[in-house]
Amino acid sequence: MGDEGPRTYGGWRRSRAIGFFGLGMAGTLTLLGAFLFLIIVAQIAPVLLLWVAPPAVVVAASVLVRVNGEPVGMVVVKRVRWTLGSLRGHNRYKAGVITDHPHAFQLPGTLAPLQLKSANDGLGGQFGVVWNRRTGDLTATLRVAPSSIWLANPDEVDTWVANWGHWLSRLGHMPQVKWVAVTVDTAPEPGSVLAERVSASLDPEAPERAHEIMHELVSIAPAAAADVETRVSITFDPTRFPARPKTMVEAIGEVGHSLTQMESSLAECGVSVLGRATAAQIAGAVRVAFDPAARGKVDQALDEAPEELVLEGAGPVGAHEHVGFYEHDSGISVSWAWNEAPRQNVQSQVLAGLVSPTRDPKRVTLMYRAYSAAQAANILEAEVNAAHFRQSLRRKRGQDETARDAFDQARARQAAAEEAAGAGVVLVTMYATVTVTDPEQLPRAVAELEASAEASKIRLRRLWHSQSTGFAATLPCGIYPPALAYELRN
Repeated sequence: MGDEGPRTYGGWRRSRAIGFFGLGMAGTLTLLGAFLFLIIVAQIAPVLLLWVAPPAVVVAASVLVRVNGEPVGMVVVKRVRWTLGSLRGHNRYKAGVITDHPHAFQLPGTLAPLQLKSANDGLGGQFGVVWNRRTGDLTATLRVAPSSIWLANPDEVDTWVANWGHWLSRLGHMPQVKWVAVTVDTAPEPGSVLAERVSASLDPEAPERAHEIMHELVSIAPAAAADVETRVSITFDPTRFPARPKTMVEAIGEVGHSLTQMESSLAECGVSVLGRATAAQIAGAVRVAFDPAARGKVDQALDEAPEELVLEGAGPVGAHEHVGFYEHDSGISVSWAWNEAPRQNVQSQVLAGLVSPTRDPKRVTLMYRAYSAAQAANILEAEVNAAHFRQSLRRKRGQDETARDAFDQARARQAAAEEAAGAGVVLVTMYATVTVTDPEQLPRAVAELEASAEASKIRLRRLWHSQSTGFAATLPCGIYPPALAYELRN
């Protein structure tokens, strides 16, 4: 290993379908339709071109012209939807605190259909399951503690990474698993629990100077310590379980069986499974995300009275989604999505800077959606064919092949060869959210997170007009934005 240098990892590639000018199938058909319409009009009545040509050019431009990598037509549609939704008040949420409903608060936006249930794990414990009443999906969360790669042998780290790849590839043989979200949640230690424990243990007869020193240490500790929690949230589709459960109880039972299998194999990936998150712990994570000032109270409630934490009561009293940020209770958050993976191979600690604790609460979520073996073969075959099509098109035009095109074609062939050898194909996305309690600190927090992403060789894109969705994607609730976009289109 020492002679070969540090081990690097890669294998990711942005999907590129067959199309002109880098467009997908829908964009290519739209462009061809606009030009075909002009040709037909020119043949029938050339004088009408004065009237139909400008709209056709606008349609073509909406597909060809891009803003930050997105067609300008989609940008316009998104802003129109945002404007209409804002006029109707859909970007604002205010809970009715004084109400006859048994729960004071409800969840806003994409979290509204969720309901939290508690189930027996078969070993005398309980775990929480988030039920999406609109889609029927069930999401359970595992609390894990990753092993440090800094103190581990490089060969051992390689084994962890390889086992993680195998763990993800096995998801393709579990049709009941829709997607998996791995979240690293970091925040400055609130110190309230520490302060209470130190105060309770102080000897009243101790010297006054000793009391002052202990209180000073307690006040400094939160600035030097961090609260780090790593979660693996797994979303299941009850209709795809082999046993075909007919009731909610049977479906949650199947979820428990699947979790048992996945927990044992996760231990081989360099993480220790601390247990399944209880309903109270899931509700506490949601409550702290919306109200970061309540972190100390939530930690205390989890220790003393966890039954008081319910998902319906974890939502904000008020929330207001703006174009570029999201206001909620005591916090203001900004969310990003993964725009582009590293173009080169990277080392195992590439994400260390992005997920490391900072002075602000932060959540970084990696989402994995595995394809079945049949789907993976079809997808990669289509990708290879698309690469050949683009190469042939360039040759007919007399254009030289660029280095990026050559690299992309080599990646497509490599992916197909690896899949044929038994590797899995996984759709990977990333979401990051940073939260501040002081509005004046927001620009600084945004700059720090974007800088850490650049250091990790990852390009993030701020979720303009979709801040609440990005915020929800980093919670242990099974929210998957690509699925929401698909439902919106259909």
